Amino acid sequence: MKAVIYCRVSTDKETQVSSLQRQESELKQLADTLNITIVEIIHEQKSGYDVERDGILHILDLARENKIDILLVQDETRIGRGSAKIAILHTLMKYNTRIYTISQNGELQVTEADSMVMEIVSLVEEYQRKLHNAKIRRGMKRAVENGYRPEQNLSKLTSGGRNKIEVPISEIVRLRNLELTFHEIASTLRGFGYHVSKATVHRRYQEYTSTETGIESVEKYK
Repeated sequence: MKAVIYCRVSTDKETQVSSLQRQESELKQLADTLNITIVEIIHEQKSGYDVERDGILHILDLARENKIDILLVQDETRIGRGSAKIAILHTLMKYNTRIYTISQNGELQVTEADSMVMEIVSLVEEYQRKLHNAKIRRGMKRAVENGYRPEQNLSKLTSGGRNKIEVPISEIVRLRNLELTFHEIASTLRGFGYHVSKATVHRRYQEYTSTETGIESVEKYK
């Protein structure tokens, strides 16, 4: 099993800095006892209430990419405090990364209260996914009802679930002419594999209309 050691203190005071070395030494011993391979050691001097910590963000990247199986920490407060701790614990568990602590001499057992909060967070995320999918279906349905034919208009869409990089400006214009909102256009295109945001759709449409206006002006005064 591959693990990363995470040592954190909240200030740069000398007593706190020495704590980082002590945490690392004890966590190395725990790794040896559990026969865990250490792939990286991270020291961080940041408040536990701050979720935007470079070390933690790097660990979450490693977890998402399946490069680690375990996070080794002194205790759960080293991961974070308050809402930051809940958010980080939830994300690590979602990526199937186990947490081992010195305080529990093994895998972390979250409290009943923390477990309940993370369950609520999971339910909220699930409903957010459902709402997102519902918006995509609504946008596609409205476009089809107004005469949009995706099998004809998006014939160049790559197969096998691969995403298009270029945004199809012709389809943005076509859907806009069908009176879809920029949000609905973005949702519809995402349903066909184009990773675009509402802002991107709006910007591309504005660029297109500006260009068309310029061309028309040139033609008018030729």
